[in-house]
Amino acid sequence: MADHLLDVENLQVSFATEDGLVRAVDEVSFTLDRGEVVAIVGESGSGKSVSAMTLMGLTRSPNSRFGGSARLNGRELITASEHDFESIRGKEIAMIFQDPISSLSPVHRIGDQIVEQIRAHEDISKPAAFDRAVELMERVGIPSAADRARAYPHEFSGGMRQRAMIAMALSLSPSVLIADEPTTALDVTIQAQILEEFKQLRASGESGVIFVTHDLGVVADIADRVLVMYAGRVVEQGTLDEIFYDPQHPYTWGLLGSITRMDREPPRRLPAIPGLPPSLINAPAGCHFRPRCPHEFAQCMEVPKLESHIAEAPEHADRCWLEVEEKRTRRLINGRIGLTEGTVIA
Repeated sequence: MADHLLDVENLQVSFATEDGLVRAVDEVSFTLDRGEVVAIVGESGSGKSVSAMTLMGLTRSPNSRFGGSARLNGRELITASEHDFESIRGKEIAMIFQDPISSLSPVHRIGDQIVEQIRAHEDISKPAAFDRAVELMERVGIPSAADRARAYPHEFSGGMRQRAMIAMALSLSPSVLIADEPTTALDVTIQAQILEEFKQLRASGESGVIFVTHDLGVVADIADRVLVMYAGRVVEQGTLDEIFYDPQHPYTWGLLGSITRMDREPPRRLPAIPGLPPSLINAPAGCHFRPRCPHEFAQCMEVPKLESHIAEAPEHADRCWLEVEEKRTRRLINGRIGLTEGTVIA
């Protein structure tokens, strides 16, 4: 089997607190190849951002505990030293953070911040780095880039700041680009323009993208493969079509069922998954989704493995004890998801 660009195996991240050990990420495994977009979806607190930030070396602290492996081009990230990460972060793996206004320095000009990252990794003059910064800003659709490069973050709109973050992340052509909720709080027009940038990046075949989001509409537009996370675990993974048209885990049913259909009368109240995500200090025994699942039965007290149960889709895996046909039947009865002519029914 060919080597993957990024290979994450049994990643575990825990944080020691006064109340106990928070198991934020519990044995997460996935791969990423060049020209591929892998989306990680789930509710807040499911471990999406912690998984992504751990790959960047940004969750390290005296109370952090790590396990498993994450190899970028064969280079181990989990045990890499801070000195090693100085050469990796930004150049080989870069991240677009959820809130650019808190990620950009308010006292430095946008162009200078991009220049600083370029010069930290390359022996290049400041004027040459500035010219590249302007070129990158033009590439992501920032008008009058030469002038706007001399502006401060507060002088940019939310969409323009997000574009500047994308320009900074792309400044060194990283092999892996992590986008953590990059379209949150943006209007739909700007969101569409930013997603187009990711599509062009995927089409270039130069980098792989990890797209962290809770917006399944965005996932449907951009992802090749999807990981569904709940309470620190991957509960289902597969291709985009497998997840949207034949979801196997009740949690995935709930996420898809909460999407309002535009071709139907809007419901009086949006469907919602009952209950709240569990505490990661005292997680439920067995399946973490068990307390919220209407299909719970005795075997759910045991932890289900993440494995495929469909012979024709060996990469489509889930953590649920129900048999495949039983799940499909219950899913249709619930009226949340359907498989009528390849259409998702909410």
